[in-house]
Amino acid sequence: MTFNQHHNLSQQLQTSTILVVDDNPTNLEVLSATLENHGFTVSVAIDGENALSQAEYLNPDLILLDVMMPGIDGFEACRTLLSNPKTQNIPVIFMTALADPMEKVKGFELGAVDYITKPFQQEEVIARVNLHLRLSFLNKTIAEQNQRLEQQVAERTAALTQALETLQRSQLQLVQSEKMSSIGQLMAGIAHEINNPLGFINGNLSLAQEGFTNLLDHLQLYQAEFPQANDKILDHAESIDLDFLIADLPKLTKSLRVGCDRIKDISNSLRIFSRSDTERRVRFRIEEGLEVTLMLLRHRLKAVDQIPEIHIVKDYGKLPEIDCYAGQLNQVFMNLLANAIDALHSSGYTASMVKRGEAKQPTIWVKTEWIHCEPKLHDIVRIAIRDNGLGIPPHLQSKIFESLFTTKPVGKGSGLGLSISRQIVEETHGGKLMLTNTSSEGTEFTIEIPVHEIENPSEKN
Repeated sequence: MTFNQHHNLSQQLQTSTILVVDDNPTNLEVLSATLENHGFTVSVAIDGENALSQAEYLNPDLILLDVMMPGIDGFEACRTLLSNPKTQNIPVIFMTALADPMEKVKGFELGAVDYITKPFQQEEVIARVNLHLRLSFLNKTIAEQNQRLEQQVAERTAALTQALETLQRSQLQLVQSEKMSSIGQLMAGIAHEINNPLGFINGNLSLAQEGFTNLLDHLQLYQAEFPQANDKILDHAESIDLDFLIADLPKLTKSLRVGCDRIKDISNSLRIFSRSDTERRVRFRIEEGLEVTLMLLRHRLKAVDQIPEIHIVKDYGKLPEIDCYAGQLNQVFMNLLANAIDALHSSGYTASMVKRGEAKQPTIWVKTEWIHCEPKLHDIVRIAIRDNGLGIPPHLQSKIFESLFTTKPVGKGSGLGLSISRQIVEETHGGKLMLTNTSSEGTEFTIEIPVHEIENPSEKN
């Protein structure tokens, strides 16, 4: 239990109202004095009818109810209380001098939470009252937390789902038209919007986990302290598979945590991809840029209807960090990988053809290596991205880097992607972007970036 919860519980106990119902004035006087001496607010009723009206009006936190009374006896009063939506959640403790166990069973079957035997022992009365007030408060707290959490999770999940769907639609549209600067800004904004509700959900999930743990601990303590449960309680425990719930609730909250961590990974990938390092050089790990780009394109790699799954084969060498404009290089990786995916999707191969062995498994190979050069030259990081699609026809190969040239259908590309990518690699980073292999077995693009900083020609002015 957290400090705030413990503080709230203490305040709740100190301000609790207890309704005492007994037709014996002496009993009323003794019980009232005992309870008031311990800080409780006490109301009294001398018969069942008066008890029902007071319970509905006062909404007490607990009712001490005598069994044997003229008119409406305690059993009938309890039945009426628990059938009334306004009073059905008020815990009822019976008071009786009856020694017949069946009478107690009857009370428990009606919904009473406990019994106090006359003549009263003041310490027992206070102990049982405190116990059931605590249980009632904890049950209400857990129920309220669960309700709030379910509502928050539903609202945030709907918002996140809508945001992710919007992201995917926008991402596909922008990648196809190669407007990479726009998609970077969009991803940064969505990552920020995801992180805000995600932090809210994570915080409440931690409270829920702690609440579940406290409730289960308290339940197990109660079972240990009061092991002789009646048949109704045992039957109810069996009907709800209590042992399974006790074992499964921690797994449930753990799975929710895994889901939140997955959303956090996606959000971090968006943040890294859309990093604002487009206007200044930073130290950057090439593998990080490739991995986050593949993460963002993962939904396009999956099998959909008759479009087969695209496999990714990674062969990363041991690379140094390089001085570069990280956000711009991420745009290059996105262009080349998205083009490879487009090429494989347009190959005409279906999932059933691949399964029957009539077509090759669509695959993209991503390879990186560190090329050590002569002392007077800069070392080079080389990135090769290859697919096994249909390749680029020979008569078009010389045109693919031209601005506004595209082999894609109308509306699927602006013809700027490879042109902008070459500008980023060669003019901004002093490297090379080359079409190194194309045939009926696919296409390969190679990027070479100097490891050490190369002066940007545009910065000379």
